[in-house]
Amino acid sequence: MFSPELKKGSVEMLILALIEERARHGYEIAKMIEARSDGRLSFRVSSLYPILYRLEDQSLIAGRWVEKPGERRRCFYRLTAAGRTVLTEKRETWTAFAAAIEQVLGHA
Repeated sequence: MFSPELKKGSVEMLILALIEERARHGYEIAKMIEARSDGRLSFRVSSLYPILYRLEDQSLIAGRWVEKPGERRRCFYRLTAAGRTVLTEKRETWTAFAAAIEQVLGHA
């Protein structure tokens, strides 16, 4: 529904926001994005993992492997202190950007 370029610019912020409240694994993150956007945003899990790895390399998130009986082993990602700071900055930037767009559209 939305262009890949538009989604690409916001996916890191979405990931950081979804793991803000608790640790989540990649499949859960992908499904939550889709569910919370009423299907308007969807990401293949395979395309999310490179982003998760990059965020982990930047120390914005930390992954921990968990193995539960009867389930496959999964890496759960949590937000780090640096990630919390970056998420706050991204939210402020997004809010200002969205307000500017609305301002322009409102004057059309």
